Amino acid sequence: MRGFFWLGIQLTVFFATTLVMVWFMTRPTPAAKRLAGVTQVFSLGRPAEASTVERLRTKILQMIRYLRLKMGLTETDKLRARFLAAGLRDPKNFDSYFALRFLGPLAGILVWSFIPKMSFFWMLVLAGVLYLLPDLGLKFLTKKRRRRIELGFPDALDLMVVCISAGLGLDQALMRSGQEMEVSHPVIAEEFLQINLEQRAGKRRIEAWQSMAERTQLDVVKALANMLSQTDRFGTPIAQAMGTFADGLRKRRSQLAEEKAAKTTIKLMFPLVLFIFPSMFIVLLGPAALTISRLTIFGK
Repeated sequence: MRGFFWLGIQLTVFFATTLVMVWFMTRPTPAAKRLAGVTQVFSLGRPAEASTVERLRTKILQMIRYLRLKMGLTETDKLRARFLAAGLRDPKNFDSYFALRFLGPLAGILVWSFIPKMSFFWMLVLAGVLYLLPDLGLKFLTKKRRRRIELGFPDALDLMVVCISAGLGLDQALMRSGQEMEVSHPVIAEEFLQINLEQRAGKRRIEAWQSMAERTQLDVVKALANMLSQTDRFGTPIAQAMGTFADGLRKRRSQLAEEKAAKTTIKLMFPLVLFIFPSMFIVLLGPAALTISRLTIFGK
């Protein structure tokens, strides 16, 4: 166990030395600083200075980016799709993700080196949990975002139907609905803005909606994309088709609410049996049990 303790200290010192060396290697040279100062575009107002925490975070992300590029750890299309599904479009999020997955096991080894009583097995468990924690957080954000889209999508379709009935086209109704829902449903407003930007970049309308369906992985959005494709193919009035689709979606949401309400009766059985019924038995039968015990004692 003493050998594992010194091994942990040596690994900690090794990784710390590696980070310091990478930091010095990624520091901009004076020539690079002068070139950046010449090519920088100044705004009319005075730019705000970055805080110390932000500068430190940027420096750490630069070191992590340098290390992962040297090790060949680049973001894949699958990982990029997962980040888009979670609503993380900033390129810095990739560096933060790899930084957490890289520094998590290192933090586990560091904790183990300062706690000699911790066994090697629990150190491995802690390092594994810290390594998987960013992936679990990404799954949580994706699930939360999908839930928000699913809850607010019927309202967005109703608003689009109103805009189309008022004389706007589908693209204009999409933009107007996104602007109106920016406060109540910002996730849907962001997705609508993404669809509009993709259409401005030259992507076809159906392909833009299918891209949203691939990002969200929701059956509702996939069904809407298929409906728009059929409407465009057969020439069906878009307002009537979307109105029918919105009515069906609203009925489906009501049915899901009724289904969940019906399941509450079964779900309440477990807390009733485990918590409420024992308390009721104690309150109702406790005085009688005490009285019987007194009579038995005094009777003897």
